[in-house]
Amino acid sequence: MMAQQTKLIAKNRRAFHDYEIVETYEAGIVLTGTEVCSLRENNCQLTDCFALIRNNEVWLNNLHIAPYSHGNIANVDPDRKRKLLLHRREIRTLTQKTQEKGMALVPLKIYFDQNSRVKVEIALARGKKLYDKRAAMAERDSKREIERALKQRYR
Repeated sequence: MMAQQTKLIAKNRRAFHDYEIVETYEAGIVLTGTEVCSLRENNCQLTDCFALIRNNEVWLNNLHIAPYSHGNIANVDPDRKRKLLLHRREIRTLTQKTQEKGMALVPLKIYFDQNSRVKVEIALARGKKLYDKRAAMAERDSKREIERALKQRYR
């Protein structure tokens, strides 16, 4: 069986630190030709990016796709809002779940799928409190110490 070949463009590492991921969805994204060319050159930033639902449509805000180097007049605004493509049923469930307290739609990564289409993985996430972040960091550090100790022991 052949493995899916996806080419990662950008990953939002900060989302895993700031949010507790509840569910993930794969969405298409509406782009112009020069934006796709720019993404092939890995010119994309997901840092302060978020998704909103307006009029039963999902929009991606603050996604920065740098202008294409050979795009001249065809380049569009690098910080414009971009529409995400999801099934109506998925949008309905996301609308219901984001109305709960503390839930948000956060993009995790942008990638090319096996058919060379640009996809965005968005997550339904709950914001972490400061003490949750500290607990996660402490847990990660303790795991690292245990691994180190076991490694030393079996040498």
